[in-house]
Amino acid sequence: MPFETPLALAALLSVIPLIVIYMLRPKPKVLSIPSLMFVLKLERERKQVYASLTKIVQDPLFLVQLLMLILLSIAAVGYYYTSQEPLSGEHTVLVLDTSASMQVESRFADAVGIADGYVSKKNSIILASGTPLLALESGGASAAKDILNQVKPGAGTADLSAAITTGMRLLSRKEGRIIVVSDFTNSKGDDPVASKNLAESYGIKVNFVKVGKPADNIGIINGWIEATDGNYGYTGVIKNYRDRNESVEVDTGRAASGNSSTSFSLDVPAGGTNQFTLRNLGPGITTVRLNVKDSLPVDNQAYISIPDASQQRILYVTDNGKLPSKTALSLLPNSNLSVLKSVPADLENYTLVVLAEKETPIANDSVGRIENYVRNGGNAVFIASGALTPEKTEVNLIKILPVKPLEVANEENGLEVKEVQQSSITRDIKIDEIFVRKYLNATERTGSTTLVALKNGAPLLSYWQVGRGAVFYMGLNDEFGNETWNNFHNLPEYPVFWIKLVQWVGGTGDISEYNLKTGTLTSLSKTEEIRTPSKTFTSNRVIFDEAGIYEISGKKIAANLYSDRESNTTVDASELIQRAVVEDKSKLVRADSYTAKKDITNYLIGIMFLLILLELLIVRQRGEL
Repeated sequence: MPFETPLALAALLSVIPLIVIYMLRPKPKVLSIPSLMFVLKLERERKQVYASLTKIVQDPLFLVQLLMLILLSIAAVGYYYTSQEPLSGEHTVLVLDTSASMQVESRFADAVGIADGYVSKKNSIILASGTPLLALESGGASAAKDILNQVKPGAGTADLSAAITTGMRLLSRKEGRIIVVSDFTNSKGDDPVASKNLAESYGIKVNFVKVGKPADNIGIINGWIEATDGNYGYTGVIKNYRDRNESVEVDTGRAASGNSSTSFSLDVPAGGTNQFTLRNLGPGITTVRLNVKDSLPVDNQAYISIPDASQQRILYVTDNGKLPSKTALSLLPNSNLSVLKSVPADLENYTLVVLAEKETPIANDSVGRIENYVRNGGNAVFIASGALTPEKTEVNLIKILPVKPLEVANEENGLEVKEVQQSSITRDIKIDEIFVRKYLNATERTGSTTLVALKNGAPLLSYWQVGRGAVFYMGLNDEFGNETWNNFHNLPEYPVFWIKLVQWVGGTGDISEYNLKTGTLTSLSKTEEIRTPSKTFTSNRVIFDEAGIYEISGKKIAANLYSDRESNTTVDASELIQRAVVEDKSKLVRADSYTAKKDITNYLIGIMFLLILLELLIVRQRGEL
């Protein structure tokens, strides 16, 4: 039976009380008189019951109220009827591959055209990239076509499985199907066929529609930067996907002018690789271009970003001239180190101030200059010592430190060190090899960030923002000899730590932070203006989904494809399609149909409203209202 709640049919029993009420209504009193009526009395009594029923049926008010009770009962049981509707009337989820391989020849244009053929009354569009992007949710046909006309392929690797899972969530309580349009040559994450089977196990139809055909290509599939003797060098790897050997002409140049400064040829065997090296790269952007004609232009160019560290001027204030930290800072490439015994009157020319006073407390007037310097955008590093204890430290200095010093503590058996939060500063440093016997006991301040701490919780590496600048607390004192606090300065990673710290505090950062792979997702500490190769927007996170140069907070970041599987345009994905057992055509969806439930409750509400008006009209005509 086409009822949602069949038990509600019991509501029809309400008709019985209505009939009883009308039969018991007061009737005119009949008086017997001696005449022919006496002869007919028996006949009238026999027809009395039939007369009562006839009067009830002829009463229009009764009929209206009876019909209202019947309609209310039908509404309660949830009556519906079924009909065959075109499948395009369902919710269609379009998963469109926007990976780098979709830039091959006309693959993406073909994919957009196919997706347009599946557009229905209600549509959702998911752009399959490194992280699925929901471009449209439950939109109409016009909105879907607008999105399809605007979208462009990126330069990353698609996660088709994650995109299908996103589509499953959209259809968890709705009728519909998922259409995946892709070249299926490469996908990170889980197997797309497994995700398709999972969705279909929940009753969601999933169709794979393949675009593109194998093509030839030559591209840069990898690249890395290394620092040697203070100079940066770049190594790139070129792969030839053709079936013949190729001599590839390589041009390198500065991005500012766009003119090639160096050209050379590199022989790359069929199906093989060869690599090249560029040495002594200066600060700024360097480009590498392959002068080849192939099916995928995005991997014919690589970008190299070297941060401009030539303006790093470091002030080192100390009362002890023989400290490992001073030696490490003096060896930094692209930096100038000035060593003084006190804080000078003018700090504007320094990008970083390191305060390593061991015995002499920092004077109150010096504290004021340091605070003004930091609040106006400068950066300061305080190295822990007895000079930072509360009894020797000015109150104003304690206020700007990211920790609250307590006292110098000793631990004869030593304390282990733990990493509290990962950072480029502590990357590749063997934290577990650091052993501390003496330390400045302190507590972390609210709003500060601690990277490294002792096992007992005392912070060792902490920082926070002060005005437009930053203050960094280095809790690992580097005195040596009989007064040695720890062994950190004896480790080979100690100079590397100072290089990373100066780069991070000074705003340059690690070289790897300036050269990323496409598809990388980065969160920013605050909302900033982001300039990509194609647009400018404001956000607190950025997805590097285009190859080229990004500008964020004055930093120029290079993003490159560097993917052997995306650059391999010879893959035809036949094996995956065969596993999916899919032979769908673009018009299959519109040719199919499904059974739809049609609820009539809204119609019943309209009829009830009209019956109420009719009842009021009848009562008014009788003079009872």
